[in-house]
Amino acid sequence: MAKNKEVTVEERLRALYDLQLIDSRIDEIRNVRGELPLEVRDLEDEVAGLNIRLEKLVSSLEVIDNDIASRKNLIEEAKALIKKYTEQQKNVRNNREYNSLTKEVEFQELEIQLAEKHIKEFKAQIEQKKEVIAETKERLKERETHLKHKKSELNDILAETEKEEKALIQKSEDYKNEIEERLVSAYTRIRQNVKNGLAVVPIERGASGGSFFTIPPQIQVEIAARKKIITDEHSGRILVDAQLAEEQKEKMEKLFAKIS
Repeated sequence: MAKNKEVTVEERLRALYDLQLIDSRIDEIRNVRGELPLEVRDLEDEVAGLNIRLEKLVSSLEVIDNDIASRKNLIEEAKALIKKYTEQQKNVRNNREYNSLTKEVEFQELEIQLAEKHIKEFKAQIEQKKEVIAETKERLKERETHLKHKKSELNDILAETEKEEKALIQKSEDYKNEIEERLVSAYTRIRQNVKNGLAVVPIERGASGGSFFTIPPQIQVEIAARKKIITDEHSGRILVDAQLAEEQKEKMEKLFAKIS
């Protein structure tokens, strides 16, 4: 249906309902995927976060190891000084020098005690961090396994539907290009404003499909005449008669079968 060609209201209605059927089929395909893409992204973020946490924990262990090594060096230096001051005490000339060296020895002994205390604290931190690392690794392994499963599940669905979805999206665009812009705009606006995305619906047992409000008999006659585009006063949806809807469904089912 070319835009520059004069078309009837019935042709517009058929084109709009065809577009609705195509877009509804795309919606169905996406609903099959459901929350899987979001779940996969969340799991990927969680795995990345756990890896970063693990790296920081391992890095902090290296820092603590360096701190322990530093305190051990300090202890060795203090012991060497104690030995030096003790030897010097043997050769002092007065009590003042002896007492001064004694204070130096005591100070170095306190330094050793403090360093040993720090080493003990550092070793406790290491044990604690090793426990956290083990727990994080276990959590990471579990999340990676879950992510692998979800990715596989998503890839299977994509493999089954991606080709069809792309073809349908192209068909949807083709139809939109063949329909007047004002009608496409109205159709798009209605689809965005209703929960199930149904902008064009048939009359079903005297009521509007999608809203289920009864349509007055006179309006039903006008809809069946296909002389003007009529919308449901309750939902704003564009209405088509059941026969037209059935004919277009049969047409689209053949198209879907060919695409899939």
